[in-house]
Amino acid sequence: MKKYFLLFSLGLSTLLANDKPQDAIQFIGPDGVSNLVNENEPNKDLSWAFKEGVLTVGKGHVVTSMPVNNFKAHIEFKVNSRPNKNNKRANDGNSGIYIQQRYEVQILNSHGHDDDYQKDDCASIYKFKKPDHIVCKPAGEWQSYDIEFHGAKWDGDKKIANARLTLIHNGVKVHDNVEIPNKTGHGKKESPEVLPLRLQSHSNPVQFRNFWLQEIK
Repeated sequence: MKKYFLLFSLGLSTLLANDKPQDAIQFIGPDGVSNLVNENEPNKDLSWAFKEGVLTVGKGHVVTSMPVNNFKAHIEFKVNSRPNKNNKRANDGNSGIYIQQRYEVQILNSHGHDDDYQKDDCASIYKFKKPDHIVCKPAGEWQSYDIEFHGAKWDGDKKIANARLTLIHNGVKVHDNVEIPNKTGHGKKESPEVLPLRLQSHSNPVQFRNFWLQEIK
């Protein structure tokens, strides 16, 4: 049975989180973690803790052990609630998925912020575009991203086409083939070099599970 149903009322398509392709690369699964390394110390043991199918953010970013360019991916995450005296959203359940270490899909505890949603809230393309629909779940509940990404195209050192991103958040399409004209936030500068995907450490114990990626043309 399909995990997510077509949302007729919104006219949105969905991606099936349970339909993992046979050729997909598994990064986080029920039995362990593979193909992920520390960004700055790739030869050392992974600095994030894994237990019972869940990887919890620790010290330092982690990245895929291979570069990523055109792909479909599924990842599930759970944000923490971290109230603080300064009431800064950036301190509450913060992490992110940096595709090619350049383009960030934000992870944040943004549930309940619908009336004041920002371009750095959950499911935003960081400080570039808010999601078309807000479907955040409360902290402590598992959420999902289904991603389709096509890397920028280059003719030598000249970019001839922007990167493109489609994102489905909790079964709802929130970005539809959006062109991303440049790196976002603290992402690395665009270039013809294809880079890994980064899971961000932002001093919050965000958790991840069931992360896989399929390379596409």
